[in-house]
Amino acid sequence: MPNLNHHEALIYVMVAMAAVDRHMTDSEFSRIGQMVSHLPIFSDYDTDNLMETAKNCGEMLSAADGLDETLAQIGTAVPEKLRETAYALAVEVAAADLKVTQEELRLLALIGETLKLDKLIMAGIERGARARHATL
Repeated sequence: MPNLNHHEALIYVMVAMAAVDRHMTDSEFSRIGQMVSHLPIFSDYDTDNLMETAKNCGEMLSAADGLDETLAQIGTAVPEKLRETAYALAVEVAAADLKVTQEELRLLALIGETLKLDKLIMAGIERGARARHATL
């Protein structure tokens, strides 16, 4: 597989997070679409490619050593300037259905490790998501 560009890598982060528990919810898929459609980092991304990129990620994840390969591709393709953004996208997808599973927590840790993020930065991003998704 050719190397990912930064848009594809960010989408792979989100798709991997949604698929980690082997069940991509409508909330997760909808949140991915919203972020790709509205966030500035995707302003020059052709959203018509989203389904194909997601499908390619799913195929990579389902292959032998798929998660390791996917994380390696993400680690290579996400520029340092976008590493916190990538983690924030993963957290948003994990929080989309208002429950975070153990599988999602483990993948968040792996993504943070892959992106070489400081644990305090990761905690701040996670805390911001909890605040945004809080209910009474």
